[in-house]
Amino acid sequence: MSEATPIAIYVDADACPVKPEIYKVAERHRLHVFVVANSFMALPREPWIERVIVSGGFDAADDWIAERVARGAIVITSDIALADRCIKAGAEVIGPTGKPFTDASIGMALATRDMMEDLRAMGAASGGPKPFSPKDRSAFLQALDLAIQRLKRGGFTAG
Repeated sequence: MSEATPIAIYVDADACPVKPEIYKVAERHRLHVFVVANSFMALPREPWIERVIVSGGFDAADDWIAERVARGAIVITSDIALADRCIKAGAEVIGPTGKPFTDASIGMALATRDMMEDLRAMGAASGGPKPFSPKDRSAFLQALDLAIQRLKRGGFTAG
């Protein structure tokens, strides 16, 4: 890599519970953040935070993110299909609970999602994910910091 590529964070924002944490970490590391959503949401007025409002079409936010990420990007999402697309593009992907999605884990995550979808369709499973906890928030912050440090060691830069 002749010129260092800056690290950018892409947030699948519609149901993301860790946006404030992302902003704090991004400010500390001087990283650009793309907050992608289907509707307007209030954001801090900072030049390094960019609001992206996509059409209300199915998976429009996912498509916008997946079409732009590459190595050096960090994607924050709980959407397993989007995580799979972003991993294939070379991005680091982290769930809001701090769980990193990797080449090694994404296959099982997709299989589990599909199985749960089938069980819900048959009426055998109900409910959603467990409530978001302070432990999840802490795990997320740690995973985000580790991803940034790994990318910096790999030659990517801040700002």
